[in-house]
Amino acid sequence: MARMKDVNEAADTQWDVKRIVLFLAVPAALALYAPVREYLYWTYRSPYYTHVVLIPLISAYLILRHRREIFPGSSHAFAPGGALTALGVLLLVAAAAAAPGWSRNDVYALVACSVVVLINGSFVLLFGTRAFRAARFPLLFLLFMIPLPLLAEQRVIEALQLGSANFVGLLFPLTGVPVLCEGTIFHLPGLSIDVAPQCSGIRSSLALLITAVLAGHMFLGSTWKRIVLALAVLPVTMFKNGIRIVTLSLLAIYMDRGFLESSLHRDGGIVFFVLALVIMGPILYLLRRGEKRPEA
Repeated sequence: MARMKDVNEAADTQWDVKRIVLFLAVPAALALYAPVREYLYWTYRSPYYTHVVLIPLISAYLILRHRREIFPGSSHAFAPGGALTALGVLLLVAAAAAAPGWSRNDVYALVACSVVVLINGSFVLLFGTRAFRAARFPLLFLLFMIPLPLLAEQRVIEALQLGSANFVGLLFPLTGVPVLCEGTIFHLPGLSIDVAPQCSGIRSSLALLITAVLAGHMFLGSTWKRIVLALAVLPVTMFKNGIRIVTLSLLAIYMDRGFLESSLHRDGGIVFFVLALVIMGPILYLLRRGEKRPEA
């Protein structure tokens, strides 16, 4: 009897490996599909969505880390998995049909959405709904692969631009520098600056949001605390942008106008992104107080 049990367990393990290989074949096959390849190349060259390539790696790591809770006892779920897979295929077809008349953002948002639906659908199909519930965070984390549609992207940029300008207006008086504000334009002694859309910091905002969602999942047990941590990204990003703009302006006024065209201006976002992380740290610490499930 014990020998028969060992044989059955070995067969189940072998089947699980087969299902895992079949599941991994789905994203591999999608990566070979021309619209998906074009989408990945576009994100690589995009000023806002270069993070996309990291998302599936993070999801894969989280699934691997919790594999003992996800895969044991898994079984097929043909109906929900097949429905999701069919929806993903329909979205791919819709993206191909809409490509000639839509912006790249909108087309690639639809392509990425279809990829996420197909991956989730194939997971449910092969491993079942119980396994999906156990792996729902890393699977739904793939939603960060979807770029914002053009209209939504413009609205987010406008909100970040205006919020950053408001923080600039609050920070300049603290420096003692006389300033005259006209909307997003600030007139300083011998210098006028405009908080342009390029100063919105949407790229760092997305990166900070992804970091906050991941940190909330790892360190916070309450849903409302995770939501608060994610919502804190917006004012923190605006404040960080305000500090960056004020710092560059002061350097240009009192040291060298070249700072406005320097590498600190063009590529110094990482320095102020670290500042945003430092600000988010105490927020996470306060939310984590009293939590009963610390994780590394």
